Amino acid sequence: MTLRELKIGKSAVIKTVGGEGALRQHFLDMGMIPGAEVTVVKLAPMGDPMELQIHGYELTLRLEEADQIEIDPIGKRSNEHQRTVKELGSKHPGIGETGKFHSKKDENPLPEGTKLTYALVGNQNCGKTTLFNQLTGSNQHVGNFPGVTVDRKDGSIKGHPETDVTDLPGIYSMSPYSSEEIVSRNFVLDEKPKAIINILDATNIERNLYLTMQLLEMDIPMVVALNMMDEVIGNQGSIDVNGMEALLGVPVIPISAAKNQGVDELVRHALHIAKYQERPLRQDFCDKNDHNGSVHRCIHAVIHLIEDHAQAAQIPVRFAATKAIEGDHLILEQLKLDQNEREMLEHIVQQMETEREVDRSAAIADMRFDFIERLCEQTVVKPKESKERIRSEKIDRILTGKYTAIPCFVGIMVLVFYLTFNVIGAGLQTLLEMGIDKLADIVDAAMTATHVNGAMHSLVIDGIFNGVGSVLSFLPIIVTLFFFLSLMEDSGYIARVAFVMDKLLRKIGLSGRSIVPMLIGFGCTVPAVMATRTLTSERDRKMTILLTPFMSCTAKLPIYSFFVSAFFPKRGGFIMAGLYLLGIGVGILISFLYKGTLFKGEPVPFVMELPNYRLPGAKNVTQLLWEKAKDFLQRAFSVIFIATIVVWFLQSFDLHMNMVTDSADSILAAVAGVLVPVFRPLGMGDWRICTSLISGFIAKESVVSTLEVLFAGSIGTVITSLTAASILVFSLLYTPCVAAIASIKRELGTKWAIGVVIWQCVIAWLAALVVHLIGLMIGLV
Repeated sequence: MTLRELKIGKSAVIKTVGGEGALRQHFLDMGMIPGAEVTVVKLAPMGDPMELQIHGYELTLRLEEADQIEIDPIGKRSNEHQRTVKELGSKHPGIGETGKFHSKKDENPLPEGTKLTYALVGNQNCGKTTLFNQLTGSNQHVGNFPGVTVDRKDGSIKGHPETDVTDLPGIYSMSPYSSEEIVSRNFVLDEKPKAIINILDATNIERNLYLTMQLLEMDIPMVVALNMMDEVIGNQGSIDVNGMEALLGVPVIPISAAKNQGVDELVRHALHIAKYQERPLRQDFCDKNDHNGSVHRCIHAVIHLIEDHAQAAQIPVRFAATKAIEGDHLILEQLKLDQNEREMLEHIVQQMETEREVDRSAAIADMRFDFIERLCEQTVVKPKESKERIRSEKIDRILTGKYTAIPCFVGIMVLVFYLTFNVIGAGLQTLLEMGIDKLADIVDAAMTATHVNGAMHSLVIDGIFNGVGSVLSFLPIIVTLFFFLSLMEDSGYIARVAFVMDKLLRKIGLSGRSIVPMLIGFGCTVPAVMATRTLTSERDRKMTILLTPFMSCTAKLPIYSFFVSAFFPKRGGFIMAGLYLLGIGVGILISFLYKGTLFKGEPVPFVMELPNYRLPGAKNVTQLLWEKAKDFLQRAFSVIFIATIVVWFLQSFDLHMNMVTDSADSILAAVAGVLVPVFRPLGMGDWRICTSLISGFIAKESVVSTLEVLFAGSIGTVITSLTAASILVFSLLYTPCVAAIASIKRELGTKWAIGVVIWQCVIAWLAALVVHLIGLMIGLV
């Protein structure tokens, strides 16, 4: 019987785990090991994927992957992973209090002035970003890991300029399954930080400790931050921090990153272990007397075999040994073993497999989980089922319910767009527009009174205020949309959306995880493209990047609002919704084309956790909004500002540098005139429209500012409703802005970026032609 056949609420013990390579290793690292007990919790609304409980936490798995795991059904689990009240060895310190960790004698501190570098490592959804913000405050900058396309954030600890903390991507293990895991592992191995800050979610400690054990093998000074301890204590749980320190051999600090409790104590320990290079006191977690005795002997035999190679490759020997046993090809390549040594390694591992009666990878994973269970039995009193868990289960009955999930998702997105475009964002936009217009009138009057040169007057009023000002007024809409998206992400709802939508997205060749970048694409294509870095499959990543431009970004809102208010004032909501749906519809059609040509194959397996719902942190949301607003303002006063001035100059002067009275005689008219024949079949054969679309490549918001400048506010009397409809559709689908193309180039390379520009323009031209022809047939003018 396979796991796929197990009914909801039933339990089983895992016999064998199928699959191969990195995917199978990922299953094992997530706890799917022979002998583990598992219970099916629920199925997604469309019947796939499933959610199951193992080792006291919940995972999601597709049915086709569950089909590779053989099981024996059992009536009741031997370990229900439920709360048991017991006396711990010692009372745990309160949040921020120091444990009794006995460090090595302080000897040979690093030379004065040495940069103390830290790697901040933890699982996804453990509060890592919150802790990073608490540690660094505003002293941070965002960059890129060399050679790969995964974001890195660096910053110094507040008040300690001699430090540098790197926030690594959220990962579950140090196995090379996803690009994030490879990046994190390579950073620790190659960059050799002076210390590691390992953050754990104390409410889900079994899952989080697996990564901790791998980090300890790297033999780098480390401090463990037990985050969300306020929730553990609040639900009558406790952790014997002193006992955990003794078993792990590193300082363990209880903290609450969200409430900034215990962070100062964590910083003190982090500074101390880095300065004095206090390495973990323990790395051997095998129990020599139980069924893992064979694993213990195997690891030590391999250590003796590869010790000199590990030192030459500058890889911690214990870490190298366990990875060599697992068959990690990246580590084996670095070790450069000769033929005899490779054969000896294989003999040692085969002997262990014979004694242990499971394969190498499962034996190592089981050894780690076995130690984690013993550690938790001695040091952890599980909290009562938390208010957050009970609340999450109640909310999930509706938001992931069989008949309610999809309607809820559609309803939430409609509400978000309605509040953004019709209520909050629109109201703030009106206020800002009034302020900009008032300021423009004052400046205009002042320049007229002081008889400022006509060209300068035209530049300031027609160029800057009409151009940049009209774009600036859309800042409230962009900030409002990102506000709602960040609430959805921080609360844990986005993970549910991926769970619910996975089966649907698989029909177009993608994983449920792709829904997140696509949703972000409705805000801005640039962060959407960057968000694809969390996708573990290169195929899924490329396909998602190529589909994100079809999700209508907020930069196009000025174009929609401008034309809707001018030509379709009473049908604004209908036209807006139609444009968004058209973009999604065209994206789905194109995805089928991609699936059958460029990206044949299956989407990446769907293995993830569904975190409890949490109230979004005000500080995190505020910081995100500030970053988005700052990014928009920088573009408004850099790219768009320059574009506006260039367009104003080109439309105000002729080829002989004389200022023109009629824009038709300008340099711009001559350049854009070349494109007029191409756009004439679409009803857009006006050089001014062609010009605005060219400026839209620099920044989509520039389309409106260019039209305002070129048509001098009289566009409503010059073009028809049918032409306006063609412009709307073309603007929806044609090439993303230069910033988005630059991000695509960074992710996929120059050829793909150029291909996206040409491909999107071709699709937009064809769609606008269809709209124009249909309009002519029904008599729309």
